[in-house]
Amino acid sequence: MSHPPGCCHPCATCLLCFYSCHWVTAKKRKGLKTTKCDYTWFLFLFCVFLFTLVWLYFAIIILNDFHNFNEFIFKQRKLWLDWSLVLLIATAVLITYSAALLVLALCLQLCGQPLKLHWLHKILLILSALVVAAAFTGLGIKWAEEWRSARISLQATGPFLHIGFVGGMTLLACPLASFIYRTHNTGLKVFLLLVYSTVMIVLYLAPLGITSPCIMEENQLPSKPALVGHRGAPMLAPENTLMSLHKAIDCDVQVFETDVMVSADGVPFLMHDEELTRTTNVQAVFPKRAALNSTAFNWTDLQQLDAGSWFLERRPFPTVQSLSAGDRYWVTKQKIPSLEQVLEAAKQSNISIMFDLRPENHSDYQSFVNATLEVILQSGIPLQQVLWLPDGFREQVKQQAPGIQQVYGRKRLQNEKEPLLRVNLPYQDMSSEEIRQYRQGNVSVNLYVVNQPWLFSVLWCSGVSSVTTNACQVLKEMKHPIWLLPSSTYLMIWIVVDCVSLLAILWAFLLLKKCSQGRRAAESETDVLLTKINSLMQE
Repeated sequence: MSHPPGCCHPCATCLLCFYSCHWVTAKKRKGLKTTKCDYTWFLFLFCVFLFTLVWLYFAIIILNDFHNFNEFIFKQRKLWLDWSLVLLIATAVLITYSAALLVLALCLQLCGQPLKLHWLHKILLILSALVVAAAFTGLGIKWAEEWRSARISLQATGPFLHIGFVGGMTLLACPLASFIYRTHNTGLKVFLLLVYSTVMIVLYLAPLGITSPCIMEENQLPSKPALVGHRGAPMLAPENTLMSLHKAIDCDVQVFETDVMVSADGVPFLMHDEELTRTTNVQAVFPKRAALNSTAFNWTDLQQLDAGSWFLERRPFPTVQSLSAGDRYWVTKQKIPSLEQVLEAAKQSNISIMFDLRPENHSDYQSFVNATLEVILQSGIPLQQVLWLPDGFREQVKQQAPGIQQVYGRKRLQNEKEPLLRVNLPYQDMSSEEIRQYRQGNVSVNLYVVNQPWLFSVLWCSGVSSVTTNACQVLKEMKHPIWLLPSSTYLMIWIVVDCVSLLAILWAFLLLKKCSQGRRAAESETDVLLTKINSLMQE
């Protein structure tokens, strides 16, 4: 098999060595040809690469919510680990392996070499496909809302994915043209050209279906959403502690979002989990009672617990490593705060407080509501700074403390007797269009939990009122969405990208056609010369 210009024998040998996992000399390669089975494996390799690439995209998107997964695993296995690192490392290994094999295959095709994939690579590719399929299946079963997160992410990445896909498919023009000019199977040539042309036409027209709230004029951009600290500033301090509250205040957070429980002797305190094991040293202090519900402990017992050291030991976020020595010492002094202490700090700092009252299914829930209301009314905090989330006994709360702002964890109904003024929902539950409608109806919309700048940018462009976040220190620094494009500018980019791609594809096919013709002419001259030599020898 002849080689195109620029493809030396040592390079071809090395490429085939990595792809086929054995050393094949030039003499041995002459007898090797790419079979239909070999092309099938190449197609499978290409599909595995795309499959893994899609999973990489999903892995990056779900990082916004991965802390919830870490908490879920801890509740199930009592094991804390930042599983996002495991996810990213495993995904990086899979995508690097499949991408390296694909590049080798394309280079071999350009060099006119046979695509003899080794059986070990075949097994590893099948395993890669199975691992990614299992990951997608698990995502669909246990974390189905992340599919909606992926749809939202396309509003932030759609224009750039379009450019990337057009560029990637344009690069495939060279190996495709090389194969078409080498093969003598007319039917296969027509099929490949039809498939490639169809894909490119779809990609060229894809922006017709791409929508994003960030495709707008600069003067149409809504004001930046207010920040709500999710359990304070949990990336900078132990969640639901006074330190976390003060760190949130430093981040210009307007609302401190937290969770309230009531102790066995009637003292409301801050705690998210039903058990104390994740965020305190209860297993060391009360080992026999560690598995009990948080509400089973009295206030004296709760004050004996360390609510900060776990933060340094488990490092729930990478930001823990960058804490100063002073902050680390402050962390070790954190105790479980009472609602009274938090309300006093909120009153002095002029920050609002929004909370859930847990557990909702407790038999004494009404007494929890009464105890919480009593503390709020006695604290002297302006009631407009208190945002009430629990649905249980809401009417009683309205009667006893009408100044408290009611926040609802649902969308408004068609026949709503009393108009909703504030709603608090997962960010996956509201579309950009719904956010605009609520904004026009003067309904304040808070969405949770928003940690990544790309997601914050999409919601900012959509006009959301506020977002609940773990990363207040990151979102605080954002003065502008990550990107904002006027529709005319996006149209220009679309046209330029498509035109450049089309010209590059035409150039690749014409260039390789010329090379193919030159190679065939050289082969014909060689055949004529050999014929003359044979004739002379016979004479």
